[in-house]
Amino acid sequence: MIKKLALMRHGQTLFNVRGKFQGVVDSPLTALGIQQAETVKPFLDNLPFQFDHAYSSSSERACDTLEIVTNLPYTRLKGLKEWNFGILEGEPEYLHPPFDQYDEYFSTHEGEGRMEVFNRINSTLCSIMEKEDHCNVIATSHGLAMKEFVTYWTKDNPSLVPSRFANCIIFIFDYDTETKTFTLIDVHNPFA
Repeated sequence: MIKKLALMRHGQTLFNVRGKFQGVVDSPLTALGIQQAETVKPFLDNLPFQFDHAYSSSSERACDTLEIVTNLPYTRLKGLKEWNFGILEGEPEYLHPPFDQYDEYFSTHEGEGRMEVFNRINSTLCSIMEKEDHCNVIATSHGLAMKEFVTYWTKDNPSLVPSRFANCIIFIFDYDTETKTFTLIDVHNPFA
């Protein structure tokens, strides 16, 4: 059986504007972040399927984004949270290393390593999609956690992955319950 997953990043936040690390710490959506979610709602409403279940990271910015794009009741899951940056949470983004150095950099600063992030978000999304009554799911999460998930499931065709995961980017996946695999079928990245 093939199921659908729409995986969406939250709208712009105060920390995005201020150039601060926001992994497991939170900051509110800005007026623009709210507008971004309102702007992508018609795209989600016009998909050729209707959502039957909704999930969000337990972070307020992801929950608030989800509440704008759907009226469905939803479940908050810590497994969908952003990469934990450890002692660098809330610090200026200029401290970011190059992306290929994130694994060692954050894990040595009391944060998560790359495989920890991937395993967490992947197992969370797989367990959601394996639920018998779940056919079409929307989930809100975060840029770097999503990047780990999307990169893994598109490793045979990396050209499908945009270089920038802008706020409110939406990835549409097919999930095959027999092979337990995700296949990227569409990307909506209007604010890139």
